Amino acid sequence: MADFIINTDDNVYIPAEDSYLLADNLEIRQDQSVLEIGTGSGVVAMYASRLTDRITVTDINFDACELARKNFEENGIENIEILFGNLFEPVKNRKFDVILFNTPYLPTEEGEVLDDTINYAFDGGLNGRKVIDVFLDEVGNHLNDGGIVQLIQSSLSGNDETLTKLDELGFIAEIKATEHFFFEDITLINAYKI
Repeated sequence: MADFIINTDDNVYIPAEDSYLLADNLEIRQDQSVLEIGTGSGVVAMYASRLTDRITVTDINFDACELARKNFEENGIENIEILFGNLFEPVKNRKFDVILFNTPYLPTEEGEVLDDTINYAFDGGLNGRKVIDVFLDEVGNHLNDGGIVQLIQSSLSGNDETLTKLDELGFIAEIKATEHFFFEDITLINAYKI
């Protein structure tokens, strides 16, 4: 599907169905400011760059930041700011119109944790919500009124729990799209800040 040159790296999440579920359903208007958390290879941000010129990406994995930079350069994309760090740390006092996050949503037992940077891409802790809940607690502080959060997670990490939490935080949230795999549904949740 990709009409971009996409280099990969063993230490960085390789774009898969979840990446394209987000990329295919972006709700970004021209001139909106976009933040993508956990950009990985940068593929979602590359699709976003066709819709707006104001994009910032972050990743906790330095290898991912370097790979995204390489992919942006090879595709002639110059309008994306790349920041290294965890979740919202690199954008402390900034707000955006759209926030995107393909979360690390897999429930992970202690023995399944990898001693490598690739672990950041999938390790959601025991219930799959270790990163999702921290993200949800902070996202409202970085989203402009009328903005949207688009996040990917798995049915294994509690879609209803995410929808309820977003509701409690004052968002209007819905499941926008799903893809079924053997033992789970990969879900795109859109949440609108009113």
